[in-house]
Amino acid sequence: MTPRARAIVVLLAALAGTALTARLGLWQLDRAAQKVAAAAAVDERGQLPALANGALAGDDSQLNRRVSLRGHWLADKTVFLDNRPMDGRVGFFVLTPLQLAGQPEAVLVQRGWVPRNSQDRTRLPVLASSGEVVEVNGRLTVAPSRLYEFSASPSGLIRQNLTVAVFAQETKLHLLPLTVLQQDAASEGLLRDWPAADLGLQKHYGYAFQWFALSALILGLYVWFQLIKPRRARAE
Repeated sequence: MTPRARAIVVLLAALAGTALTARLGLWQLDRAAQKVAAAAAVDERGQLPALANGALAGDDSQLNRRVSLRGHWLADKTVFLDNRPMDGRVGFFVLTPLQLAGQPEAVLVQRGWVPRNSQDRTRLPVLASSGEVVEVNGRLTVAPSRLYEFSASPSGLIRQNLTVAVFAQETKLHLLPLTVLQQDAASEGLLRDWPAADLGLQKHYGYAFQWFALSALILGLYVWFQLIKPRRARAE
């Protein structure tokens, strides 16, 4: 290969590498912008009037909508999800089905968080079990995120994970697919300091910076080794 042909190949490779890494950086910025727009849409949904019992559609079209529901707790079907942190402490997420007043459906409510007993992991708090009608305010969301487990979650009070569809089959309840993240003031020892959703923006910005830095590095190396260094050698 002649020196001229080699120089052309190096130039094309540098341009391709610079263009590719710059495009990947722009893609990461675009992903971040999409997530910001999605978060804005969630906030917009949260400003809509709260849905009552009869307005629940039970599908993703109402995700993140506020709700104000009436019904009674099915306390015997309460589940405690283990290894769930809040405010830097480890404990349980408490989930109880709410039988909607005047309707055959029930909805699973993420009622709050309780700390784990350091002496006896199986020692759980006693929650209200009366059949009186209660009002629950919150927003519609998916089930709590799944944690890694070595085997399938057993049935019973304490579990690692819970899937609404599987729990509905287990309990023979007509459960709506979405759950309710209760946002009433703390009660019965249940904390509701739910963390805001992590959009992962810093990850996308970090990746974008890395791609742009690599793009600049490729361009800088080409300029140094193909333009500046040869000129300095000839001058000397």
